Amino acid sequence: MEKGRIIKLTGGLYTVENDLKERKNLKARGVFRHRNLSPKVGDIVEYDDEFITKVFDRENDLVRPPVANVDQAILINAAKEPDFSYYLLDRFLVLIEKENITPVIVVSKTDLLSPTEFDTLREGLAYYEQFYDVYYVNVKDAQTFVPLKALLKDKVSVFAGQTGAGKSSLLNGLDIKLQLETGEISKALGRGRHTTRHSELIHVYDGLVADTPGFSKLDFYDIDIDLLPELYIDFFKLGDHCKFRACTHINEPKCAVKKAVEDQVIPKQRYDNYRLIYDEIKHQKKKY
Repeated sequence: MEKGRIIKLTGGLYTVENDLKERKNLKARGVFRHRNLSPKVGDIVEYDDEFITKVFDRENDLVRPPVANVDQAILINAAKEPDFSYYLLDRFLVLIEKENITPVIVVSKTDLLSPTEFDTLREGLAYYEQFYDVYYVNVKDAQTFVPLKALLKDKVSVFAGQTGAGKSSLLNGLDIKLQLETGEISKALGRGRHTTRHSELIHVYDGLVADTPGFSKLDFYDIDIDLLPELYIDFFKLGDHCKFRACTHINEPKCAVKKAVEDQVIPKQRYDNYRLIYDEIKHQKKKY
C-alpha cells in the first residue's frame, strides 16, 4: 500500500500524488459508499494499483469549495473598487474560523488609494493584526507579492473574497507564468466555473492551491448561534472575564467584551458587525 493526497477529482476518477510527486489515477472502493463517505480533493489516502483503500481522518472538510485538510484561507479584500468593507471581512472571518482554518487577510488594489486613504486603512486594520497576518499588495509593485510566495510554501490554501477583489490578479502577480501554466485557476477563483465534478489542487510556490470557486456563499445556516462568540477570536479571549460563563455579549451585565468596546479597545465597528451577524443567525429559518 502507498500513501498520498488526492489532488484531482473528475467524475469518479481520483488523481493521487505521493511525496515524490508520482501520480496515479484511481477509483474508490465500493465500501466507501456503504459508509456514506466519498473521498474528496485534499484527502490523505492509502491506495494500491487500482483503488483508494483508506481515507485518513480529516483536519477539516469544506463543502464550498469541496476540499479537505485545508491549512489556510487567503482572504482577499479590495482596498477600493469595490470599497473596503469591514463587514464583509468579519463575515468571512466567522465562516473561516468555523471551519478550523487559519485566515490570512490580504488587501489588494492598494495602488488605488491616496496616501491618506492608505494610512487610514492600515490604522483600522492594525487591530486585526493582533490576531491575523495581514498583507497589502499592489499589482504595480512586485515586491509586495514576495511575502505571499513564502506564505504558500508547504500549505494547502483556498482563496476567498468578494467579487472584484482581485483574486485572479493576485495569482498573476505572484507569477506571470501562472496564467499560462494553469489558466483555469484565474477563471475558477474569479467566477466559480467548476462544479463538484471537477476539483483540483495545483502546485504554486511549493504549496497547493485549490482550483475551485472558493467560499461561494456568505450565509450562516450551519452555524449555531451559541458558537458565534467563539468564532470572534478577540471576543473569545475576553470571554473568561464576563460575569456569565455563556455570555452572548449582547444584553448581559458586566460583559468584558462590551466594556472593551466602551474603552475603545475593541473597535465599535467590529462589535456592531458582530451584532448584525448575531441577529441574522437568530432570525434565519433553518434549512432541512
